[in-house]
Amino acid sequence: MNYLSTNMPAPVPDIDDAPFWEAAARQRLVFQRCGSCKTHRHPPSPMCPICQSTRSEWTEAPPRGQLFSYTVTHVAPHPELRDRTPYVVALVCFPTLDNVRIVTNIVDAAPEDLKIGVEVELAWEPIGAEMWAPRFKIVRGPR
Repeated sequence: MNYLSTNMPAPVPDIDDAPFWEAAARQRLVFQRCGSCKTHRHPPSPMCPICQSTRSEWTEAPPRGQLFSYTVTHVAPHPELRDRTPYVVALVCFPTLDNVRIVTNIVDAAPEDLKIGVEVELAWEPIGAEMWAPRFKIVRGPR
């Protein structure tokens, strides 16, 4: 079973985030990086917020990150989510990539199992036709 409803609207890629979704369709998590100062950023944007360069490239994220923050949602903001509450909306950061963060969900974990800083690993979930969304699971046991 998917974490969120399969009837939710799928993302509509735009000029800035199309490479992110193209990589996600192949179950690869990538982040935009400035082609000049090499700072990672997410969400993708046309200009680096650090040096204002318009040059960019895409780098693969490691399969593990850290739980930076989260909230447990009890009231569904969309009708398709009414039977999915409570669910977790999380910020996962990647310390090796300038602490770039992604908004996602933590799956296969009860809210009481979550702790800021816990290590999480990438888990892909199908959304829409031929699209995949990056979700994360808590890393349990030894590395």
